[in-house]
Amino acid sequence: QVQLVESGGGLVQPGRSLKLSCAGSGIRFDRRTMRWYRQVQGPQRELVASITSVSTTTYADSAKGRFTISRDNAKNTVYLQMNSLKPEDTAVYYCNAVEKVIGFTRYPEVWGQGTLVTVSS
Repeated sequence: QVQLVESGGGLVQPGRSLKLSCAGSGIRFDRRTMRWYRQVQGPQRELVASITSVSTTTYADSAKGRFTISRDNAKNTVYLQMNSLKPEDTAVYYCNAVEKVIGFTRYPEVWGQGTLVTVSS
């Protein structure tokens, strides 16, 4: 069964840190670009950070300097270290495996179920 399972969300005070994890199963994790998105209200999800199969990373402006995305292919896991959290970081955070095409085979994107992060004093 193909799935991504996020963990590590919770309630944290402003200025503190939190580390999210996303464990994958049933996919060739090491070949996938992995992303973290967040969703506050409505259907729109904001791309927070991305890491390619060779660990090239990109960040949203809101995450630069505070968040770090990393991956451990041996554990089929991607992480999002979030430091200096702000109330506006409050959201449901989703892990995503980007669609991959290898030859004539298409591997569709995969989404996790999300984990809630609440930043509040």
